[in-house]
Amino acid sequence: MTIAPKNSRHQGLALSRRLLLGAALAAPLWASAQQAPKAGPGGFTELRWDELVPKGWDPMKGLRDKGISNPASLMDGDPKTQALMDQMRETWDNAPTEPTLDGARVKLPGYLVPLEESAAGHTEFLLVPYFGACIHTPPPPANQIVLVVPAKPAPGLRSMDTVWVSGVLRTVRGNSAMGSTGYRLDATRVDPYKAASR
Repeated sequence: MTIAPKNSRHQGLALSRRLLLGAALAAPLWASAQQAPKAGPGGFTELRWDELVPKGWDPMKGLRDKGISNPASLMDGDPKTQALMDQMRETWDNAPTEPTLDGARVKLPGYLVPLEESAAGHTEFLLVPYFGACIHTPPPPANQIVLVVPAKPAPGLRSMDTVWVSGVLRTVRGNSAMGSTGYRLDATRVDPYKAASR
């Protein structure tokens, strides 16, 4: 699998528009499937992805402000479209975080995007809310990408595996080749994802 650089435009604007729309829609779908936050074992509170986004922040506002309700209506190759995509990328890379979560002990589900790995396992990775995020361009808003630094390497995991990560969440910005992050999670646990029993 080839991973495109952060600012790559070789995949075309049509793909960028689909991913912008997909990113805006996918995170709330995952979030709505989760139960309300509650403290669990170890004092970790289960979070939903939408709780990482401050109330009132709209990732599609830049499009709506310009009267664009459907990104698919934009024309590939149009310099105005590219300028709009660049503006959206800057907005998303600087997406606001939720300050009340700084220092919170949380448990968050997501998909693993590897950054650094040793023979013992993953030593640094991104946690994202939907399959394919950060593997394709453009990445989601920074408030929907969490840099995870496990206390010890997380073994036996591959790219896009689903996991539960528990630890202390910080509102710390970062950048990687895979996307800008709005949060850092110092993880005490990284476990394969299992849906909550009903």
